[in-house]
Amino acid sequence: MKIYFNRKPVVGPWGGGNKTLSALIDNLQDNNEIVYQLCENIDLIFCFDPRPNSYGEWYQDFYNYKIKNPTTKIIQRVGDVGTHSKPDLTRLVKQTVNYSDHMIFPSKWAKDYIGFKKDNFAVIHNAPIDVFYENNVENTERKKSDKVRIVTHHWSDNPKKGFDVYSELGELIQNNFKDELEFTYIGRFNNDFKSSGITLKPPIDALSLSKELIKHDIYLTASLEEAGANHVLEAMACKLPILYRKGGGSINEYCLGMGQEYTRLNKENLTSIIKKMMETKYNTYNNSIKNVIEEYTKVINEVVG
Repeated sequence: MKIYFNRKPVVGPWGGGNKTLSALIDNLQDNNEIVYQLCENIDLIFCFDPRPNSYGEWYQDFYNYKIKNPTTKIIQRVGDVGTHSKPDLTRLVKQTVNYSDHMIFPSKWAKDYIGFKKDNFAVIHNAPIDVFYENNVENTERKKSDKVRIVTHHWSDNPKKGFDVYSELGELIQNNFKDELEFTYIGRFNNDFKSSGITLKPPIDALSLSKELIKHDIYLTASLEEAGANHVLEAMACKLPILYRKGGGSINEYCLGMGQEYTRLNKENLTSIIKKMMETKYNTYNNSIKNVIEEYTKVINEVVG
């Protein structure tokens, strides 16, 4: 089978979609021909993003190709619905879903957000790569601290990642909970981010990140309207309970039974929320990237036939 992917995997700290793309291509390339430019005799166009790629090929080109080659199938994986300051992407996704043979959504929330009503779809949750499970052993260093250690990580500096909440928490710790709490932020951040009371660390590779996450007690996310939030999945694979914000999109779907939802963190409720999280035994997360790739491969085989 000749399969065209409109994105190439990127090496380094990148979003969750890139990790899924890399794993899927690794799984398919031994028994299939993988191409990254539109050429002759393509059996499947796998669209990871309907916007132009580095060759300028975008969904209109895929549709034109299919008109000339009607046996070619299009599977569109909707990894981003444009909620983080990308209204053009939201409109494009809503337009292109009508011309795809099959859709793959990373969450029910993402499907509902764009108003998809047809039955040619699959909801396949994202999952972290294996390294986050391989390094989730119990951490003895964590037991040595009297403080509760909170951590989060983002490779994007978009404001909807929740920098308002992170800044407020840092100030709360600095002014009121310095002897009780620590908060570490790993990754990129925007210029509005106030870092008082927060330990800042740069983006790191997956292995280093897994070793860093397990040093902490609680994972915090303040991100809003995420279509498929890999950062919380990586934390759950490291056996961290998740403190997640109402309105997180897929986050609230992924983290159900895995932590505590909040609307706002303030001086009055922070101690009680942290205490409850430290005392509660949450569900164990065990979905793997292998399971996700098996589901993707099953869809590909069913669609192409």
